[in-house]
Amino acid sequence: MQSYSEVLTVQEQDLDDNQHVNNVRYVEWVQNISKKHWEAATDPDIRKDMIWVVKNHNISYQRSALLGDELLLKTYIQKTQGPLSIRIVEILHNKTGQLIVKAITEWCLLDAHSLRPKRVPETIQKLFKGT
Repeated sequence: MQSYSEVLTVQEQDLDDNQHVNNVRYVEWVQNISKKHWEAATDPDIRKDMIWVVKNHNISYQRSALLGDELLLKTYIQKTQGPLSIRIVEILHNKTGQLIVKAITEWCLLDAHSLRPKRVPETIQKLFKGT
């Protein structure tokens, strides 16, 4: 599973005082689609032994999303090195294709039992390369 995507519609609870999507909501969406991608590509046995934590979020806001806008969220792993993976999330206006937000997030894989960093196994890397 090289990439993962989903479509959502902006709801009233997603908005800030300026009537566009709140920055905090974008962070939630980035984390949620990342988790869904992980869960779609792996099975419960893998997930019981490994967990991911965010080391760094870099989010670029290009445009505003408004109430009722249909958004396409797409994510993929750009690079993996040691225990770290760089994940890209793009949020686009689903009808126009215009980029609204691009997030580059550095995730660190931990052993679920010791909570220590763990090198991303080749078997996991292959799941996200689509090979």
